[in-house]
Parts: sequence; C-alpha cells; structure tokens
Amino acid sequence: MEDEVIEISDSEREETSSNSEMDVEITTEQPAIDVKAEQIVPKDAATIAEEKKKLGNDQYKAQNYQNALKLYTDAISLCPDSAAYYGNRAACYMMLLNYNSALTDARHAIRIDPGFEKAYVRVAKCCLALGDIIGTEQAVKMVNELNSLSTAVAAEQTAAQKLRQLEATIQANYDSKSYRNVVFYLDSALKLAPACLKYRLLKAECLAFLGRCDEALDIAVGVMKLDTTSADAIYVRGLCLYYTDNLDKGIIHFERALTLDPDHYKSKQMRSKCKQLKEMKENGNMLFKSGRYREAHVIYTDALKIDEHNKDINSKLLYNRALVNTRIGNLREAVADCNRVLELNSQYLKALLLRARCYNDLEKFEESVADYETALQLEKTPEIKRMLREAKFALKKSKRKDYYKILGIGRNATDDEIKKSYRKKALVHHPDRHANSSAEERKQEELKFKEVGEAYAILSDARKKSRYDSGQDIEEQEQADFDPNQMFRSFFQFNGGGRNNSSFNFEF
Repeated sequence: MEDEVIEISDSEREETSSNSEMDVEITTEQPAIDVKAEQIVPKDAATIAEEKKKLGNDQYKAQNYQNALKLYTDAISLCPDSAAYYGNRAACYMMLLNYNSALTDARHAIRIDPGFEKAYVRVAKCCLALGDIIGTEQAVKMVNELNSLSTAVAAEQTAAQKLRQLEATIQANYDSKSYRNVVFYLDSALKLAPACLKYRLLKAECLAFLGRCDEALDIAVGVMKLDTTSADAIYVRGLCLYYTDNLDKGIIHFERALTLDPDHYKSKQMRSKCKQLKEMKENGNMLFKSGRYREAHVIYTDALKIDEHNKDINSKLLYNRALVNTRIGNLREAVADCNRVLELNSQYLKALLLRARCYNDLEKFEESVADYETALQLEKTPEIKRMLREAKFALKKSKRKDYYKILGIGRNATDDEIKKSYRKKALVHHPDRHANSSAEERKQEELKFKEVGEAYAILSDARKKSRYDSGQDIEEQEQADFDPNQMFRSFFQFNGGGRNNSSFNFEF
C-alpha cells in the first residue's frame, strides 16, 4: 500500500514554531519493515533523500533551523532535481533571515517546476524583505496567474505598494536635505523590507550628515561584514571619518569606493571636498603661525563655506578664526566665533577659555567668571582654577569706583598728572559753579565733586593707591569720614590754586 501524503499550506512567515513554509509529508500508515530484507537490499538515493527531508521537517518543527538546513542540503545533494527540497530549504533560509539564499533556492525550484506556486510566494516574500519592489510585484503577478483565488501574497502586494510610496517620499526629503525626515521614513521602509541594504546604508548616510556618526558607522560595518565589496558601505564609513575630522582616512575610503565602483558619484564629491578642506585648513594654520593673520582669516572664512554639516571641522575652523580675531583686535568678533563653536559643541574647552579671556578684555567680568566656572566643571586643572580666581578678582575690582576713570587719567599716571586732573575736575564740578542750576543738576554735580575728591584722596596717597591698585578694599571708615570740601580747600591752599579762582564765590 502506498503512503498517503498531506501537504501543509503556506502562509505568511512568522518567527514562531509554525512550519507553514514547509512541504511536509506525513505518513498515515507505518508499513512493516522486513529487517532482513533492509539489510540485504541497499536504499537508493531517492529513498535516502526522502528520509533526510523528513528528518529536516522534524528539525524545522522544533525550530532547529541550522540542523534542518543541513538535512535539506543533504537531500538536495542526493536528488538535485526535486523542486520541493529546494522549496523547503528556501523556507529554512527565510527563518534564518538569509533572504538572498532563500531567494536563490526558490527561483531554482521554479526553474525545475514552473508551476510551483509556493516557490513564487517565497520569491515575493524574499524580494519584499530585500526591498526589491519590482521582483515582489512580478512574483505576486505569477501567483495570481497560477491561482486567481489565492490570497497568499495579498500582504506582500499591499506592502510593495506602500514601499513604492515611501521611496518617493524618502527621495523628495533627501533632495531637500531634510535628513531627519529621511531617517524617519526609512525606519518605516525597513519595517517592510528589513534586509534591504540600500535602505540601511541610506539611513547611515543621513545619520552621518546629522552628526550621529557612531550609529552610522555601526550600520556601515554591519553591511561590510555581509558584503566586503559594497562601495556604498565603504563610502559611508569614509563619510563618518570625514565628519569626525579624520580627513586623511576619509580620503582613503572614498578612493577605495571608487576603485570598486569608478562611477560612484558621492565618493567623487566627498573625496574632492575632503581634499579641499584639508588643504585650506593646512594653509590657514600655516598663515596663522607665520603671523599673517588677516590672510588666515580669509582662508578660515572660505573653508567654513565648504560644508555646513561638518560640525567637528567647522567648530575647529571657527575656533582658529576666533584666535585670529584676538590677534587683530576684533574681540567682539572673536566672542561671536566662540559662541558659534559652543553651539556646535558645548564641551569645546579651548573655545570656552578663549571666550572667557575675551570677555575679561572687554571688561565683561561677570561673563568671564561664568565661562571659567563652566570650564572648571569640564576640566579641574590648577591652571583653570588660577584663571577663575583672577577673573573673580577682576570682577570684584570692577564693582568698585574706577578712580582713574573719574579723574580721566591712565593707570600709569604720575603724581603731577593726578594733581592736574584733580584741579581741573574739581573746578568743573564744584557746587558753587552750579548754584543757579536746577536742584537735580546741583545734586548730580555735588556727587561728581565728591567722587573727584575721593579719587584724588586715594590716588595721591601712596599707601592707599597701592592697596587700590592691588584690588584690596579701602577701609570704609576712611571713606565715610571723607569731606570733599576740606580736600578742595587743602589742595588749593598747599598747591597755590586759589590765585586763579577769583571768578568763583566759594564759601567754605
């Protein structure tokens, strides 16, 4: 009596213990085995192949896909013209996510048996997973021609249509450099086509443009493990090196990609951009070191126009230009450059310290202290601690009255210059000179007269001047007891100033 064979129908591939992808044979009757006859008559290849297939089915059911794969391969070796064996191995490859091998086996099964519907179903599934929309649509068409009532590939047909729409949206966003949107839509596409290397590498490229080079590099290296000759993967790896300011290695990768694919347009572009940036950086640095600051400024400015997405290189170019600006006295421009650096990279310590120094020179002492405090959080070194102390000291000094400014003299003024300035300022602001002014004006002039007197009292006294210049506080008691009128009278009495003041009616 012949064995009755039941074939389990094919449905969508799921990561479960289902064996729906299999052409499984189940024997309903177990014939008696003539042990002696079996020992005498050797089994033919077809019989052994069928046993291998059955054992493979058992392993597949138990989700031991590697074991099942080996058994199906053994069966194919024994009977290479069996479409069913190739179909079973294709299903096994799919469960192992090896869609390329699965596709090869499914197509071979079709060549053996052009009417093998299940093989077309598997071709549709594999093509969809690999992102081959045309291949998916062709396989769907063949299934429908073989069985117009079949619903086996309805999901693949719908997914292929959605994938085609997604590709149009992805391309439009890529062309407009909306790389975040590209990544978003690619994630949706990869859910439908998880094994599509083209989608993975395009996502990696956009991640590199967005500065997420670690993620991009992981994807590129993963693809290179699958295909060492992928020009796109090597290009993306070069892109990651370029965006982390490793220009020399970036150039090497772009040239390797061009060796594999001489028409790789993106690699040609990036190799050119890489070489241009490298040359301009080196020229700018050479001009800076030789003291040709304005020429260096031009070079750095031009280099910044090459690639707005390269945050790493641009932050260094901006820092270098900020240094140039400090050399040519453009402190505000230097601060602006440092601001842009820190927007790109808030951890850029050199830019933070340079901005702090510029703020100090611009007498923006509070901003200077804030920057040094932030720098100290990034790196606790004795040098930064020293600079912070000095900045705080400068801030403290700035909150005092600037007696040099009040008298209108420099910090290196001589005693004679201090006296002359006091004489002039005291006469200008003396209250008697403003007796006919409004009450508000008189009040303002009295205040200025007092400040002029205070300034002279401190700067004309060697001990007090020394304390003031060193940033020490002048005793509050001394300032509280200060009488500007007494200072004025004493000055003109001992310095002969009264002879030239007959036009004023001073009352003491």
